[in-house]
Amino acid sequence: MNGAAAPERSPSPSPPPPAQAQAQAPPSPSPAQPLEWRFSQVFGERSAGEEVQEVDIISAIEFNKSGHHLATGDRGGRVVLFERTDVKDHACRKDAEKADHSISRHPEFRYKTEFQSHEPEFDYLKSLEIEEKINQIKWCQAANGALYLLSTNDKTIKFWKVQEKKVKKLSEMNLDRSAAPANGSPGGVGYLSPSLSNGNALKPGRLPLLRLPVVVTSQETSLATSCRRVYAHAHDYHINSISNNSNQSFNIIDVKPTNMEDLTEVITSAEFHPTHCNTLAYSSSKGSIRLVDLRQSALCDTHYQIFEQHEAPGSRSFFTEIIASISDIKFSKDGRHLLSRDYMTLKLWDVKMNSGPVATFQVHEYLRPKLCDLYENDSIFDKFECCQSGDGLRVATGSYSNIFRVFGCGTGNSEATTLEATRNPTRRQLQNPTRATRSLSSLTRAVRRGGESTGIDVNGNSYDLSTKLLHLAWHPSENLIACAAANSLYMYYA
Repeated sequence: MNGAAAPERSPSPSPPPPAQAQAQAPPSPSPAQPLEWRFSQVFGERSAGEEVQEVDIISAIEFNKSGHHLATGDRGGRVVLFERTDVKDHACRKDAEKADHSISRHPEFRYKTEFQSHEPEFDYLKSLEIEEKINQIKWCQAANGALYLLSTNDKTIKFWKVQEKKVKKLSEMNLDRSAAPANGSPGGVGYLSPSLSNGNALKPGRLPLLRLPVVVTSQETSLATSCRRVYAHAHDYHINSISNNSNQSFNIIDVKPTNMEDLTEVITSAEFHPTHCNTLAYSSSKGSIRLVDLRQSALCDTHYQIFEQHEAPGSRSFFTEIIASISDIKFSKDGRHLLSRDYMTLKLWDVKMNSGPVATFQVHEYLRPKLCDLYENDSIFDKFECCQSGDGLRVATGSYSNIFRVFGCGTGNSEATTLEATRNPTRRQLQNPTRATRSLSSLTRAVRRGGESTGIDVNGNSYDLSTKLLHLAWHPSENLIACAAANSLYMYYA
């Protein structure tokens, strides 16, 4: 386990006698202990009463494959990169982990660079304003010491290269300050005087030796960012999700009807399988997830697996289809499970079993009686992201009041932790956290009617719909979560 804190170990049983060693079954593993989350650091923390600018609100977060770099995008079209500083020698860190030494220092990142990825545009043919907000960022394979990533807004995907280059400087110039011309007399680099700067007389018909500036490479480095490719005007509808693959990209799924007025379903998220590049999963606004095989045809109109959970007869309402819309999906690291987030729940699916989710986690069930109010203030259309730990034992997603929930999904793991995006993440711990269940109706749904954006949940804690934690990411190999609360980037480790 590559977490920042060493896992607790259960006492090993005494070894059996040699004669019984083959007959005894191995001891069953003990349930994983709940993680103790701690504050690591924050970037862009607001002071009390400080007003947040719309363009500074973070709209995308993504770790790269190694976890040494983190990228964020904001509504102003900027991409900000952070790099890890507490691990200088990756090989030494691996050796320490193999030797079972815990790493006491918490993970630390520092600001690396930022660049303007997208600018506001206007589509004159459709009279449509295209905002610069970054919808998603995906890291690509690094090469030759350079970082590559994809960023997208509603219409255009861009491919960026970020590379460190050594600064070149001029070491000496072709000027002798001691021989500078007096006032009123001609002079300069190109002027030929009758004598040289060293006092030697210039022979007739001869020119002095021309000394050019010498350029040397210093030890200083600067980051150079360049846009290597632009993928524009390929989408009639908004780009909700991007996912990179080892093969070339092309239009493989198109659910757009001939007449846009007949549009009833949109693709909300897409994700390639982590190891099988021919397998693609995509979710829709109708609450279904489909798996397609790119080897069948270039246009994947048919799927070979579909995951959806139907409502019980008589339980449908006006809001049923709205809250069933899936806002995000993620494959587990081994590709055996799919994690999906709709408005009310977080679901874990086995890719080989489409009868139903293997676990359902209630995120903010106390809001169910207030769906009408949520619809009126458009909060019901908020798109929350989800993430899963590298070992596949835990999942996380965000909610309102700048809180996020961490659930254990391993066998016998009943972990359900509520954390707030502040320097003290555990101050809003739920008194009775909800455990994973298959039934939506088995949970308490009591809530006090409050104002339009504030209220009280079932545990007596106030909630605020105006502060929402939509974006978060889990480190690929450690228990480290980065999440965005408005314009602030918080990091927590366990």
